[in-house]
Amino acid sequence: MEEYVGFKWHEYITGKASTDFEDATVALKDAGYEIGVLFRALGGDTGLRIEAATPRDYFMRRSFLQKLAGTHQQVELTWRDNETLRLPEKLAIFDSAQLNKYLYLWLAALAAQQADDFSDWFQDNQSLTQRVLAIYPGMKQIYTTLVEAFLMLRPSLNELEDDAAAQEQAIQQALREPGSVEVLPPAKYAPNPVYLWLYPGNMSACMSMPSPVEDDEGSVSSGKKKHGKRKQGERVESYDKNHGLMVFRLENLFSFSEFVPVDRAGDDTDEEDAESVADDLDVISVSRDRKAASSSIKFDLDLPASDNDDLRLGDGILLPEWDYRSQSYREDYCCLQPMLGEPEKDNLKADESDGSNLEGSAIGQLPNHLRADAAKLRRQFSGLKPVRQWQNRQQDGEELDLDNWLHHVADAKAGSDSSEQGFYRTFNNQVRDLSCLILADLSLSTDTWVNNDQRVIDVVQDSLQLLCEALSATGDRFSVYGFSSRKRDHVRYHVIKNFNERYSDQIRGRIQHLKPGYYTRMGAAIRQSIKVLSNEKSHQRVLMIITDGKPNDLDLYEGRYGVEDTRMAILEAKRAGLQPFCVTIDDDADEYLPYLFGKNGFVVIKDPAQLPKELPRLYVNLTR
Repeated sequence: MEEYVGFKWHEYITGKASTDFEDATVALKDAGYEIGVLFRALGGDTGLRIEAATPRDYFMRRSFLQKLAGTHQQVELTWRDNETLRLPEKLAIFDSAQLNKYLYLWLAALAAQQADDFSDWFQDNQSLTQRVLAIYPGMKQIYTTLVEAFLMLRPSLNELEDDAAAQEQAIQQALREPGSVEVLPPAKYAPNPVYLWLYPGNMSACMSMPSPVEDDEGSVSSGKKKHGKRKQGERVESYDKNHGLMVFRLENLFSFSEFVPVDRAGDDTDEEDAESVADDLDVISVSRDRKAASSSIKFDLDLPASDNDDLRLGDGILLPEWDYRSQSYREDYCCLQPMLGEPEKDNLKADESDGSNLEGSAIGQLPNHLRADAAKLRRQFSGLKPVRQWQNRQQDGEELDLDNWLHHVADAKAGSDSSEQGFYRTFNNQVRDLSCLILADLSLSTDTWVNNDQRVIDVVQDSLQLLCEALSATGDRFSVYGFSSRKRDHVRYHVIKNFNERYSDQIRGRIQHLKPGYYTRMGAAIRQSIKVLSNEKSHQRVLMIITDGKPNDLDLYEGRYGVEDTRMAILEAKRAGLQPFCVTIDDDADEYLPYLFGKNGFVVIKDPAQLPKELPRLYVNLTR
């Protein structure tokens, strides 16, 4: 009963302290598509992701009810950096859902025109507002409507102290007439949030407030992403768990909210509610010290010895890489190493006791569980094979069309006037003028399990074998390559089948020999595939990429850098007259693949186990 009463009291008092209009709430996930279209249509950076903002500490003046309820200490503000545009997860500021939606669109328009971070939050927002209204006069009506409604929600000047009143008056004047106020007067507290303006990534740039902790590279550190939101992160020093003195009474332990240094590195036990606990934290603190785990966990990604590695073909190929920050190529920046993996000897020998031989289980032969599907696909795809046939009633050709000539003579004797003159027939040899290069992602993530029986690499192997069986029945020219990487100086490019090789047991063995590699430097692998495929003289040249995640590597090839380099490689493929297409099993692919391949340039397979059956069907639709 005590817990129930406490819950109802919390629900009542927080409801009384709330200033939101819940009935008019508009969620970012519902309006995200329109916001993204408007943001990019107005000139916003196409590489930015739109995500929900994390609530930030905001030291403004609070009412008695708000203090009693413990609310309004954090607010969701709009800001952007080099990779994301952060908008509030939901807006319920106005009593009209239409106005809340207008506010989302207005913030997107402001962000589209923001070039750099703010040096003066107050002045820069006024200048940004003037710029948007000057370039897009159609936004003026929306802005005027929002300002009129927003000013009615601002604090009354008569209720504020002198310094706070002067500050509030300057903000309201700047909203009514952008550019008319030069200086924001100082005050003891921060002003009430101006939801019609953008905020800097570092809050200290505009007012005296705690700023997010920065990581080693200077970017704002954010914790694990969950449900579209990001946590604020901080670096803390490691602690010595064998020392320390508790100076509080244990019965008051759960009445404090503070950082507790839990030694997760040394405690390897699973915690079922770890994600829910992390979701409840405002700040996730991470220590650099991992000595406690070194004795129990070792994750070694060193390259294998040459005796145990695949065969290297040559000394490597130097390739450029696109740096979106300088908008230029880094020439000869990546070293791509072609590799040839030969299948091992048959690992399943005949049983000498009865002389039986488990046919199809040895490397180099089609596995038993794929034989029925492979036979079915070969029959279906054989219908795509060019048919050589005679065409009758032609004006010229290799020989006479005797049937048509006899019909013509018979009609003439019967007195019929026939103007038919097609007395020849020709041999028509139809050819599918098509070349396809299949590029498979063999990164470390393919070692994860998709069900109780298969890993991602197993699904990829089955998919490649079935697709190759189908393509060999059509007579289409095709090649198969795989890739993974370990930094820029070692991008592994596995040669599984080139265009001039015949599909055979040796190729099957190479597919079955594939193993999870390292990381996913996709741009370099695509550029080498462009070189290979561009040498084909076919009219239609398809580059099919099979992957399970975003571009990434150990060095700076993370986040937007890897995405932008991959996108530039795709644009290079299109300029070369190729047709790139991506097949992925990544659940989050909708966040970045439209930017890389375009709206119709990719497909997401929701159930990875269905990839072997879906891939041949996709190929037919792609090359029809």
